[in-house]
Amino acid sequence: MRKAQQHGARLFLVAFLAALALCGVSGPGSAAPPTVTAAVFAPAIAPASGQVVGVAHPVTIRFPSPVADRASTERAVAISPSKPATGHFSWIDDTELRWAPDGFWPANTAVTVEFAGSKTQFQVGDALVAVANTTTHQFTVSINDRVVQTMPTSMGKPGYETPLGTFPVLEKFRDMVMDSSTYGVPIDSPEGYRLYVEYATRITWGGIFIHGAPWSVASQGHENVSHGCINLSIENARWFYDNAKIGDPVIVTD
Repeated sequence: MRKAQQHGARLFLVAFLAALALCGVSGPGSAAPPTVTAAVFAPAIAPASGQVVGVAHPVTIRFPSPVADRASTERAVAISPSKPATGHFSWIDDTELRWAPDGFWPANTAVTVEFAGSKTQFQVGDALVAVANTTTHQFTVSINDRVVQTMPTSMGKPGYETPLGTFPVLEKFRDMVMDSSTYGVPIDSPEGYRLYVEYATRITWGGIFIHGAPWSVASQGHENVSHGCINLSIENARWFYDNAKIGDPVIVTD
């Protein structure tokens, strides 16, 4: 379930880091001198400098080799938002550290992240939040707490239910081909398909998208008939595609 998002710029400051280690100087934001290993020589931090993201976008730091001392690494990360925000660390694996806000970032917040000589400065934009209700079959979008769109939708039918939870926008495609064989369902089986879709916005690496589905317009607003994706009309899918940022949250609820 991995596909890389946009990566931050990589800064190679090996000599500088080695000097810090020899002198016993701690890295930015550390409470105690971190253990300097090859794992921290060339971190890649995301979001990238200058990027504008949604209020659910995490900070990620990727290392070129596994990190042995996770606690020291976390202490060495300095996250400085222009508006108060709390959050928490989690490890995706031994080479990827993630810091996510508790809830959402405050809208329109500037954030600086520094770690081991690397730095990124990004902007959290307006708070665009989408709520997809599997029972009312409505897809409601608010910006800065004001509802701006309410769209009929059709989501996952029984056996293919759209997962509940909060999912950040991961990536967007103007058009694409969706193929059931990519997750083990042959195209020629009763539940198989190979469809050209437009305005596809991914919200899970497992294959859940918000996309235009003209074939289900009659069901949108009334019943769930998809294989898990959030179906909208072409016009509504285009609106969401055009307005959603990477990191904007989509909340699926019943």
